[in-house]
Amino acid sequence: MTQPVVQTIHRDPALFWWILLPITVVMVLTGILRHYAMTLLQSTPKKQELAKIRQQRSLIRGVNLRTNAQVLSPNAFATRKAYMVQAYQEGRFLAEPELRGKPRPNPMSDPAAMEGMMGMMKGQMTMMIPQTLIMGWINAFFSGFVITLANRCYSTVKLPFPLTPQFKSMLQSGVGTRDLDVRWVSSLSWYFLTLFGLQPVYNFILGSNNAANQVTQQMAMANPGAGGMMGPEQDPDKLFLSEAENLEVLEHRWILEGIEERLIAKMGA
Repeated sequence: MTQPVVQTIHRDPALFWWILLPITVVMVLTGILRHYAMTLLQSTPKKQELAKIRQQRSLIRGVNLRTNAQVLSPNAFATRKAYMVQAYQEGRFLAEPELRGKPRPNPMSDPAAMEGMMGMMKGQMTMMIPQTLIMGWINAFFSGFVITLANRCYSTVKLPFPLTPQFKSMLQSGVGTRDLDVRWVSSLSWYFLTLFGLQPVYNFILGSNNAANQVTQQMAMANPGAGGMMGPEQDPDKLFLSEAENLEVLEHRWILEGIEERLIAKMGA
């Protein structure tokens, strides 16, 4: 049986100090600066009205009732279900009941919504501008240090564990060869790995509630209304009616139903 050929590439030990370490340090410092820049650019959040807080929490209450219905007895669930469904249908929890049945105002005319959009734009700027500069810096200074492949030079690092060929396009960005072992990582790919993999480092330095994580910022910008379950463009009355319908069609089953028989059967076995 033929043994697989082990691909060995002799590298200069100074590459760790001149490629791997500078990129990693710059990415860590960029994340720290981004955190403090976001802290300075963020405006003081305005105090939310009590009626709107009640409106949001009431919808969450219905979702929690439907999700955890199995821990309630049939009588307890039926009582809570009847109250929530009737309240949703009558619009008791609406912050602005006078707007019920009327078209929602344009969210672009809402100062609070415009302020939120400005905050999102600031977050995008603090993320895109540094990363564009760093990518140009890596392409300019770290593209000719280690090996020559297909008449071109690439700075690379090798991972100590095996990987499947599916990782080749991700780890060898810019390397135009099919024969290089997938464990070799180009400098540009190392930049992307540190871009999305330094969250534990940021948590250690800045704490868990930091603004340096690019993935979290992207998710927040992609779904700005997820925090309160209601965006400014959503009609709360329709959400309440939809949740009332979900509660009405829910088939309740108590988790302790027939517990005596099940316990006796288990002990008898």
